[in-house]
Amino acid sequence: MDHPVKRDHARFRKIIKGRIRDNLKKYVSGGEMPIPKGKGVFKVPMPQIETPRFKFGDKQQGGTGQGDGQPGDPVDGQQGEDGQPGQGEAGDNEGNKELEVELSVEELASILGEELELPNIEPKGKKSLESTTNKYSSIGTVGPDSLKHYKRSYREALKRQVATGTYDSKNPVIIPIKSDMRFRSSNTTVEYENSAVVIYMMDVSGSMGDEQKEIVRTESFWINLWLKSQYKDIEIRYIIHDATAKEVEEEVFFKTRESGGTLISSALKLCREIIQTDYNSSEWNIYPFHFSDGDNWSTDDTKLCLDILDKDILPNSNVFCYGQVESRYGSGQFYKDLHAKYGTDNEGVILSKIKNKDAILDSIKEFLGKGK
Repeated sequence: MDHPVKRDHARFRKIIKGRIRDNLKKYVSGGEMPIPKGKGVFKVPMPQIETPRFKFGDKQQGGTGQGDGQPGDPVDGQQGEDGQPGQGEAGDNEGNKELEVELSVEELASILGEELELPNIEPKGKKSLESTTNKYSSIGTVGPDSLKHYKRSYREALKRQVATGTYDSKNPVIIPIKSDMRFRSSNTTVEYENSAVVIYMMDVSGSMGDEQKEIVRTESFWINLWLKSQYKDIEIRYIIHDATAKEVEEEVFFKTRESGGTLISSALKLCREIIQTDYNSSEWNIYPFHFSDGDNWSTDDTKLCLDILDKDILPNSNVFCYGQVESRYGSGQFYKDLHAKYGTDNEGVILSKIKNKDAILDSIKEFLGKGK
């Protein structure tokens, strides 16, 4: 039976998770994200929730309503330094009651999945990433001293002494011999693990401002969170582009801004190169994501983009996702071109329009809702 304190703690965490789920849209649209604390744990701010606690007073004090005093007299601790009641008006702002709660990747992903009704992902094909694990789940008669199982060894010695009549209940001394010794023994199992790579591509030309990048940063965080809950191992690669493309680190990805034109094909070419060089599609689940405001340099480059998608990226990917972040300077034409080519029912291409931060959750559901 569980200890009452453990049950209460579990109930409190259940309340916390429900509160996070209720406020998920506010967290996402506000750009607030859990803070990584290492080992798959995140710190989540929870306003206006306090852990219940008892507060004991001085035994010498009287009970409620006892003692001398008149209505309107200041209570102890409320007088100013001169002995007079404190001056000033009452404040009208709420105090800081923020509680930080630690949740695992699995718990946060579960909240996201329940809120958006996301199906579990079915990995593409049969995985061939092989791992060997040794589990000490059996007992053997030989082994090193470091794996000696003392309880089982003494049990065998007791059985032997009882069977041979050498056990004295008045002087219960048990002395194991070599044949009594038992050792932990491992069973080797081969498992096939699912691994994935996410390749983020983002237009950083002059028409993509800080607000658009913040939308991409927030959306990619929650997408990563869900994919990490679905795959044992996940790698993330980042590509930025204007008229040319290059691979960068995560920090650079969200801070870079260029002023040049836009050639979307440059990003797709680099994405193709990364896949062909580092990720065999028979071993990896591959997720290319491209974010842009929809401007491209020319119709010829758009045709080249569609050709690269058809021949190289779509055949090797679980799904290709394009998110169009609305910008006052962007035409949105690339979304129209992709929609004309693939429509909305293509299993290998998912298109999403992200008007503002309030649309992030809907976009995540569009990208992940097919379970691909």
